[in-house]
Amino acid sequence: MNQAARTAWWSLRLAFFLGPFIAGFDKFTHWLVNWDQYLSPVARSVLGGQSHNFMLLVGVVEMIVGLLVITRWPRLGAYLASIWLALIVINLLTTGMYFDIALRDVGLSLSAFGLAKLTEAGVRAGRRAEPELRRVA
Repeated sequence: MNQAARTAWWSLRLAFFLGPFIAGFDKFTHWLVNWDQYLSPVARSVLGGQSHNFMLLVGVVEMIVGLLVITRWPRLGAYLASIWLALIVINLLTTGMYFDIALRDVGLSLSAFGLAKLTEAGVRAGRRAEPELRRVA
């Protein structure tokens, strides 16, 4: 992988560690926002009185995804982040509002997919992307 690809890979890797991890942690603290407001009415009706507990579980999943991206499994973490963000988009669209956030999350989902593909490119080049990129950074 050339230097430009390494730089892109590291910036995406850092973004998909910090974003999911901080957002996941904030599900417990609500310092940034009350995340429960983004849960669609459909999900609320299915979950009943457990919607807040569900959002706490969402927070745990997001922190795990962030840790996967920054540790030894960036490709797996990036694919999971891409799928997770697509599911968030669907949830947001079913709220009937928050379309701006849904649009942002489409871009994030595609960016996570790009990180997974950059990681694959490093692996396909005959070396594990992670150790090689750590050495350069």
